Amino acid sequence: MSNEPRESLFGRINEGLHDMCYIWAKEMKATVQDEGVLIFFILVPLLYPLLYSWAYNNEVVHDVPVAVVDLSHSQLSRQFIRQYDASPDVKVAYHCNSIDEARELIGKQVVRGVVYIPTDFATNINRMEQSHISVYCDMAFILTYKAIYQTATAVSAEINKEIQVHVSGNYTQREDEVSTQPLAFDEVAIFNPTGGYGNFIIPGVLMLIIQQTLLLGIGLSAGTARESNRYRDLVPVSRHYNGIFRIVLGKSLCYFMVYAVMSAWLTMAVPRLFHFVTLLEWHSLLGLMVPYLLACIFFGMMISCMVKYRENVMLLIVFMSVPLLFLSGISWPQSSLPGAWQSVAYLFPSTFGVRGFVRLNSMGATLADIEHEYQMLWIQTTVYFFMTCLVYRYQINQAHQHALETIKRMQEKVKKGEVEEVRS
Repeated sequence: MSNEPRESLFGRINEGLHDMCYIWAKEMKATVQDEGVLIFFILVPLLYPLLYSWAYNNEVVHDVPVAVVDLSHSQLSRQFIRQYDASPDVKVAYHCNSIDEARELIGKQVVRGVVYIPTDFATNINRMEQSHISVYCDMAFILTYKAIYQTATAVSAEINKEIQVHVSGNYTQREDEVSTQPLAFDEVAIFNPTGGYGNFIIPGVLMLIIQQTLLLGIGLSAGTARESNRYRDLVPVSRHYNGIFRIVLGKSLCYFMVYAVMSAWLTMAVPRLFHFVTLLEWHSLLGLMVPYLLACIFFGMMISCMVKYRENVMLLIVFMSVPLLFLSGISWPQSSLPGAWQSVAYLFPSTFGVRGFVRLNSMGATLADIEHEYQMLWIQTTVYFFMTCLVYRYQINQAHQHALETIKRMQEKVKKGEVEEVRS
């Protein structure tokens, strides 16, 4: 008698493992056969990072066309224009007679900015008064704005030094150096030696691609399951789908195996192909990616229950990409986000995945240095796992209820003589 419960327990465990493998194989087969899921699980993670990285592979822009409106026509204004044009980042493409003429060039997208030198530019300086130069930039492209504005600032600083030396009355070159630069310093771009946009934004985008494509693929798969079911249920009525854990673990194992390969491609291969800064250690990366993938998978399985049709997932997920990039804190300072939005950011795995990966990849951090992000990802994994189990429990109950209603209707038809035989 004592061996019966043990045999029953082992039998249930064996049955659960068998059903989990069955669900895993069925989900893997559906992934391969469904073109939409295959695109989001395989093609998008493979090709989209290449396109995005290639677009920003130059890191910085050079020879940005600028129009100059020089109303001073002085030796000092011509000196400013020569030094400004000598910069590798900008190019004086047009000399205009008025600001209206330069505005027309901006409207035609011939130039990206305007440098306006007023008539009293040199006169004010000769009178020992402050003079101004106006710089107008096209803010549609942040890189061109940076090139135009920073070049104007650097040239102004150099001319200011020359004016300061001229009026200081120093006798030696050393006195000139001390008066123009009392504190010598070297500007070093920490963690971004190229000062480029690619090294700055690509690591975060790669992690966001993992989450978004996972959510899209899982949502499409859920939509397909509902559309192929008679009662639009997510879980089919089958003896293999009688347990919550076997369903959740079987499906998640399929997604985890696919994205273990895709994550290695995105986090290790893509940055090296385009020579971005990479300071990763494999054990730290593995420690981050395991909870990140699990959190994304369970989060996607949880929200996939809201997907009634395949098209819904596109409306639900795609528009979230840009807001999630801002909420991650890499394109906009985390400290500048309102408290309410910071609370919203805690709901998404990408928030902590992006922050942790950027520190590992670009700053050379270790797993101990991102302990907060690491712990939060495991907390999300646990919470979303149990929430997914609750959601699937509800889906199983719904499927069984629909099946019972169908049986009752068939039995009533048999009693009324509408059908002759009911076959199970």
